[in-house]
Amino acid sequence: MALAASRQQAASRPRLLQAVIDALQQQDIRKKLLFTGALLVVFRFVAHIPIPDVDPRLLQTQFDQNKLLGLFNLFSGGALRRISIAALGVYPYITATIIMQMVTPLFPMLQNLQKEGEQGRHRLELYQHWMAVPLCFIQGYAQLVLLHRIAPDAVFSPGISGTNALPTITALFAMTAGTMFLVWLGELITENGIGNGISIIIFGGIVAGMPGLVNNVFSASLGLFYVLLLVVVAVLLVAAIVFMQEAQRKIPVQYAKSVFRAGKMYRQSGQSHIPLRVNSAGMIPLIFAYSIVILPATIAQFFDTSDTSWIRNIAKFFENVLSPGAGRGGQGSSPGFYILVFLLVVGFSFFYTLVIFQQQNLAENLQKQGGFVPGIRPGRPTGEYIMRVLVRITWAGALFLGIVAIIPYLVTNWFNITSLTISSTGMLIVVGVVLDTMKQLEAQLLMRNYEGFIR
Repeated sequence: MALAASRQQAASRPRLLQAVIDALQQQDIRKKLLFTGALLVVFRFVAHIPIPDVDPRLLQTQFDQNKLLGLFNLFSGGALRRISIAALGVYPYITATIIMQMVTPLFPMLQNLQKEGEQGRHRLELYQHWMAVPLCFIQGYAQLVLLHRIAPDAVFSPGISGTNALPTITALFAMTAGTMFLVWLGELITENGIGNGISIIIFGGIVAGMPGLVNNVFSASLGLFYVLLLVVVAVLLVAAIVFMQEAQRKIPVQYAKSVFRAGKMYRQSGQSHIPLRVNSAGMIPLIFAYSIVILPATIAQFFDTSDTSWIRNIAKFFENVLSPGAGRGGQGSSPGFYILVFLLVVGFSFFYTLVIFQQQNLAENLQKQGGFVPGIRPGRPTGEYIMRVLVRITWAGALFLGIVAIIPYLVTNWFNITSLTISSTGMLIVVGVVLDTMKQLEAQLLMRNYEGFIR
């Protein structure tokens, strides 16, 4: 009777809540969740350790007013606001990973490593780690220079000679060590926890900044109607992201195989499908687009006080056109900024999706496994057919990403909240990490005959 009562009580609970309870009741899953949570706590401790010779308190006002710093702060998980040793976040490693994915098809040696299985994958990951180190030094120095220009009293003047050489080298080594430490934490989460570790590290930083975002909304004195409208926009945007992240086009595939029975050979066929995601590129096009659009404005800040008039004029042009928060006297982004962001996001969505498709060799692998698309000849015709379908559905994903990229800036301008930066990249990361973690818990529960999160 007690067992029947417990089952009846479990059936009366909401499905999602019951799945969480089932996951926590499993000792190995519970250990993975606790391990992931513990490493996120370690990450938040590291994010509060400042580098030497800086005063984070003097930078608080600048971060509230400067959207360029706000975007950099997002990628660092909030650590840049405190000028922490983790101020670079895991962004240099992400950049190294993207660069490696882009250059792999161009070099036969890297292509051979990619085909060597697990051993080749580990070698490529080692190259990514090596590439991330110099990127940490370059990006760290650029951030120190930028922060010093914005708040000279808060950050020392970086330099590779003179009295500031030692503080600069110390800060760069500390920031590089902090980034690689976060990468190590992410890899530990991937191996022993739940979810993709690097994404969860970024996720933890974004979630930690949400209380400050809510405080900015209520401190802006918008009124109840506009607050509710802002909440509705955010909820609809999250729902749209979930829908597009899960949307896919299934291409039917049949497999023919021979079975020997009772001295005779029989031909049997099985059916399956190739799931082509509408948004195969994820958040990568947004990162590419922001990096390229922000780069000219960031470099221009180093030349806007030049003694040469034409250099100074060009620098101010890029600052006014391609800098977040440049339009309307600094109250919002200029039209040129988000138009260029939209076009670059759409372009990079196609570029990245097609590069990944070429690396997967779907048609070749399908032919080796004895599979074929009904009505399409195996080999090259199958590859061309899949490519046509992929291009058509990528239009929907690319346009969606482009719209998502500019919605935060439009909403910020409409509501006239200069201290509020709703990052579409941050929302994509949060939604993507939550969905990925739910799917991994779903797989763990299905292995133990439990119902999971997803029907």
